[in-house]
Amino acid sequence: MQVTVWGGAGEHGRSCYLIEHRQTRLLLDCGVKKEGPGAYPSLVGETAAGLDAVFLSHAHEDHSVAIPLLYKLGYRGAVWTTRATVRQLPAYFRAWKQYVAAQGAPLPYEEEHIDAIQYAYLEETAGPGEWLALSPKLSVCWGRSGHLPGSVWLLLNIEGRLAFFSGDYTSESALLAADIPALPAAELRSGEEAQPVLGGAGRSLARANGPTVDLAIVDAAYGGDPDSQGEKLALLKAAVGEALHRGETVLLPVPVFGRGQELLLWAQETFPDVRIVAEKEIVDGLADMLQWRAWLRENAAGRIARGLQHGCMTVVDDPAGRERAIGAAPAAAIVFTSDGMMQSAKCRWYYEVLKRRGGYRVILTGHLAQGSLGRRLITGQDGGVGDPAARFVRYKVHQGKPDVRAMLDALPSKETVLVHAGKETTDALSAELAREGYAGLHSLVIGDALQANSKE
Repeated sequence: MQVTVWGGAGEHGRSCYLIEHRQTRLLLDCGVKKEGPGAYPSLVGETAAGLDAVFLSHAHEDHSVAIPLLYKLGYRGAVWTTRATVRQLPAYFRAWKQYVAAQGAPLPYEEEHIDAIQYAYLEETAGPGEWLALSPKLSVCWGRSGHLPGSVWLLLNIEGRLAFFSGDYTSESALLAADIPALPAAELRSGEEAQPVLGGAGRSLARANGPTVDLAIVDAAYGGDPDSQGEKLALLKAAVGEALHRGETVLLPVPVFGRGQELLLWAQETFPDVRIVAEKEIVDGLADMLQWRAWLRENAAGRIARGLQHGCMTVVDDPAGRERAIGAAPAAAIVFTSDGMMQSAKCRWYYEVLKRRGGYRVILTGHLAQGSLGRRLITGQDGGVGDPAARFVRYKVHQGKPDVRAMLDALPSKETVLVHAGKETTDALSAELAREGYAGLHSLVIGDALQANSKE
């Protein structure tokens, strides 16, 4: 079995992994990187056209928006994903088109290639933890990954060899359920024992039984960061609370889907009497979650329903509404706008208005691509000037070191590629885990290939 990195390892963005074993070729994700005019996976046309299957872990642009390129290159098969993911994709295709146009660059594909995408739905064919045979040579097992409604991890049996792809994974979402990756007993190969689930005496027991997966691609976006979600939220509460106490307006740029909905509810519940201004697309994303209850934690639906009726929230959807809301809101308010990197014209408008008015705070909570306004405000790098009113406080939607360790314990692999972070960060995490006794860890970059050799 071999994995070739077409994007996503040694970098944050353009997740795209080619898996080959014997006569079977499949692709995991096909995303973009939001830098400059946009960076795309290093797709090989002949290989892309001949793929046996494509799998999409979730809708975020860095995993999905280059999929039309596959169809331009001649792929005619299905993209296996979930219905919730497919419902979110049009918003990401539109946003990417607008971003590329703003950079003065052309899209490398046409609308016809978006329309050509054929979707097949995992959850409508097999439940989480169940094996689905796609052909005599390929079967797949999936589980919820806690990152977005519809986001999944994948376990694949490719002509008798096992590969695992975590997608973007977190077990600490406030609203979304996450299934623990484990190898279903029915798919164990001869002579192997069932592996322990996450937690407990996982590592020692797993080592005693030996690895069961030939190749794993594991989300390690936060590198060696040791903090839990609770520790991150304590920092966020302190930062927002300090700004509100000073009478400042807090601008919270967030993605359209994902942590935006979680942070909106968190703000309502943590600061119940504070005025909140929220973009309609973020609130709509929250309402949509009630249609995807199979992806939610047990208590999430009630929290969402209450949040949609929050008495101190103003929902805006056009320039006039934004003007009124910002003008009418007291200085001590929280504003939620889409685009967590502050690249969109709408997000920049909020920033410029608040900057002119004074008494504001910008709090950024996720990845900031090179060249983005958010990154320039925080670091003063990439040709920009830092803003002392801007602060970075991470909200966890990926895995840090304890999470990666737990996943390695739960589903041991002969070879593991750590992904979704810069090469230096991944190198450091690999070295730390190796010192703790973990073996077979790899820090790769685009263009690298790794063979996972298994005994017959």
